[in-house]
Amino acid sequence: MTALTLSTAAATGLRADAIVVGVAKGAGSKGGLVVAPGAEAVDKAYDGKLASVLETLGASGGEGEVTKLPAPSGCKAPVVVAVGLGEVPDKDETYGTDALRRAAGVAARALTGSKKAAFALPVEDADDAGAIAEGALLGSYSFDAYKGQADAKEKKNGKDAKAPLAEVALLGAKPRDKAYKAAVDRATAVAQELNRARDLVNTPPNDLSPEAFAAVAQAAAKEHGIKVQVFDEKALAKGGYGGILGVGAGSDAPPRLVKLSYTSSKAKKHLAYVGKGITYDSGGISLKPAGHNETMKCDMAGAAAVFAAVVAAARLGLEVNVTGWLALAENMPSGSATRPGDVLRMYSGKTVEVLNTDAEGRLVLADAIAKASEDQPDAIVDVATLTGAMMMALGNRTFGIMANDDAFRTSVHEIAEEAGEPSWPMPLPADLRKGMDSPTADIANMGERMGGGLVAGLFLQEFVGEGITWAHLDIAGPAFHEGAPFGYTPKGGTGSAVRTLVRLAEHTAAGDLG
Repeated sequence: MTALTLSTAAATGLRADAIVVGVAKGAGSKGGLVVAPGAEAVDKAYDGKLASVLETLGASGGEGEVTKLPAPSGCKAPVVVAVGLGEVPDKDETYGTDALRRAAGVAARALTGSKKAAFALPVEDADDAGAIAEGALLGSYSFDAYKGQADAKEKKNGKDAKAPLAEVALLGAKPRDKAYKAAVDRATAVAQELNRARDLVNTPPNDLSPEAFAAVAQAAAKEHGIKVQVFDEKALAKGGYGGILGVGAGSDAPPRLVKLSYTSSKAKKHLAYVGKGITYDSGGISLKPAGHNETMKCDMAGAAAVFAAVVAAARLGLEVNVTGWLALAENMPSGSATRPGDVLRMYSGKTVEVLNTDAEGRLVLADAIAKASEDQPDAIVDVATLTGAMMMALGNRTFGIMANDDAFRTSVHEIAEEAGEPSWPMPLPADLRKGMDSPTADIANMGERMGGGLVAGLFLQEFVGEGITWAHLDIAGPAFHEGAPFGYTPKGGTGSAVRTLVRLAEHTAAGDLG
C-alpha cells in the first residue's frame, strides 16, 4: 500500500516525481481560476502566474479536473499536478474535508506509476490532513492480484506503469502535533481496512468461498487481538440456522457464520454489525437472467464492510465493544437447492415461505440478526447489497437507511454524510407488511413489487430482538462501481459503508449517541 509521511518541507524544495496543488473556480461568472492555499511556493516559482498558465491550458478548477504541466526551474520536482476542488468556499469557510478527500484521490490515481508525490493541498487543521491522507490512500488503490504475468514482464523491462503511487508526502501538516498524527494514523488504519474490503469484493468467487472468507477473517482476528468464532455447516445445522443453510443448500461450498468480537475494557456501549456475505449469487432456482450474473461476486460486500469495520475499530482501540457477524453462503442452483415454495425454519423459530430464491440475502441476514440480538447490544446495524429496488430509488452512488427508531436513522444518516458516504433515510411503511403474509408459514420472503427495498427492510425488522435499536443499510448501488473511476472511488469494489460503520463506533465510544 502507498506509504504516507507528514512533511514541513516547502513544496518547491522536496525531491519528488510531482507536486500536487489545488485549484478552484472563483466566485461568480467572471471569477476565473484560483490557486488554493498550500500552493503559494509553487505559484511564486511561476512568478505568480500559475492560475493564468492553467487557464491557458483549459483548466477551470472544477471538481475532479486534473491538469499536468512542467514545473518551473525553482522546483525540484519535474511536474506540477493541479487538481480541481470545485467552487471557492465563502469567506469564512474552508474547502471541506470531502472535497479534499476527493481531490487527493483523483491526484493519487493520476500519478499511478510514480514513486513519490508531494501533496500541497489546503490544510487548515488536523481533520483536513486526515481527509487528504485518506483520499490519497483510497485513490491509489489497485487490485492486481490476478495480473502477475503482465506485471512481471513490465518489471523485467524496468517499467511498472500500473503500480500505485508508492509514497505521498503530505505538506502543510504538523508531524509533531499529536492531533495531526492521530488524524493521519486514523486515516491510514481506516483506508487500509477499507482497501482490504475492496480486495475481498474484487476477488473472483472461485477463490472466495464462504470457507475461504472465514479463513481470511480468522487470520485478521488473530493479528489484531479479535476473538473469532466460526459456525460451520454442522454447527449451523445443530443450531437451527435454517435461513443460512437454506440459501447455501444448492452449493458444493457450504455456508459459514462468523462472529468477530472486539472488546474494550473501557467500553460502556456495545454495537453489533451484521453483514450479508453471499460470495456468489446466481439467484438459485430463481436464476438471474443473462446480464445480471457477471458482477454477483460483489454480493458479499456487506460482510466485507462489517469485517473491515471491526478490524479498524480494533486497530484504533475504540472504547466501545463491536461484534461483527458475517453471514456467508453461496447461492447456487442444483438438485439440493432450496425451491420456490419451500418453507424454512429460521434460527429465531419463525417459518419463512421462500417464494423467490433470489431474495436470499434477507434469509441469511435474518438468522444472523436473530443471533446477534441474543447478546442484547445497544444497537444492531446490518449492511447488505440487498435489493435492485434500492438502486432504482437512489441510483448507483447512494445507499438507503431504514431503522426501527427515527432518531437512530437520522443519526446514522448524519454520520454517513460526515464520513463522506452519500446516503438517504428511507421509511418502513407498515402497510407493506401485509404483502408478505403467507398461507403456509409465518412470513414469506417476498411482498409487493413496488417498494421492494422497503419490503426487504420490513422483513429484516421481524427478526430484530425486542427492544433493540436497529438500522439497515442497503448498499446495493454504491458497493460495486462499474463505470470509470471518480474521486477516490475505483472501478469494482468500493468498500461502501466501512467509513460509516467506523464513524458510528467512534461516536458511540464518545457517548454522542445517548
